[in-house]
Amino acid sequence: MTAGASATDEFASEWHVYEPHRVGLPPLRAYLAQLWRRREFATELARANLRAQHFNTTLGQLWLILNPLLLAAVYFALVQIVGGGNRGSEFFAHLMLGLFAFRLVSTSVGEGARSVVSGGRLILNVAFPRTLLPLASVLTAFMRFLPTLAVYAVMHGIAGLPVGAHLLWALPILAFLVVFGTGAAMFAAAAQVYFRDLTNFLPYFTRVWLYMSPVLYYAEEVPDRFRPILAANPLYPLLGGLSDVVNRGESLSPQYLAAGAAWAIGVFVAGTLFFISREREFAVRL
Repeated sequence: MTAGASATDEFASEWHVYEPHRVGLPPLRAYLAQLWRRREFATELARANLRAQHFNTTLGQLWLILNPLLLAAVYFALVQIVGGGNRGSEFFAHLMLGLFAFRLVSTSVGEGARSVVSGGRLILNVAFPRTLLPLASVLTAFMRFLPTLAVYAVMHGIAGLPVGAHLLWALPILAFLVVFGTGAAMFAAAAQVYFRDLTNFLPYFTRVWLYMSPVLYYAEEVPDRFRPILAANPLYPLLGGLSDVVNRGESLSPQYLAAGAAWAIGVFVAGTLFFISREREFAVRL
């Protein structure tokens, strides 16, 4: 350092200032190509998350089934008490299916919100598409969801609910739930970088969201004055349609299908573009 250096340069003659990258979308074709090339990273990260939750042990797999089953039993007991004990096995099947499907989305959002912040060292040291982090969270939630289908299948048989080709309608509904959960996880992951208290708020939000969804009740039981609130819920058409198809043996309503697809695709596109447009400044903000 020369003698004429200023007092602010007391320890170094050169200053490096790191500023957030300007918000904007990168070339999407090249970005998606890199994302596809590193898709195995998301799969391995999801498996690592499951191993961290002891999914690879006998007790861990047992708890993975017992946890949502016990939760469904608690909510069923609550509904029985509030409703005067007039609910039967058919409603319990409806509650189980709706609760399992709702947890698929809520777990995706909750795990996704923590994915970027908890991966700070990885982001600072490795160059890769950051969308792989929330995608791994969604994949983890989906892997945790799969065993609950076997639990529900047993209850479906006990309740004597119809079995037929109509059950195939459940596949696109579940696909839309995953697409919706992915978009919501992307948005939550990016928002968590800027608002670190988001994960503390999410449990309260998801609980209110559950009460506003047709899970603890049938959609047609909602009084007319509350129907606008129910209609504003993006999960209403998907969960309502899932109950009609699986529990009641009905064909999927075109209105449910159109509304569910619109919500899922809209949230996915908006959440993904928002995440990608912000991810280049994550390293600075972490």
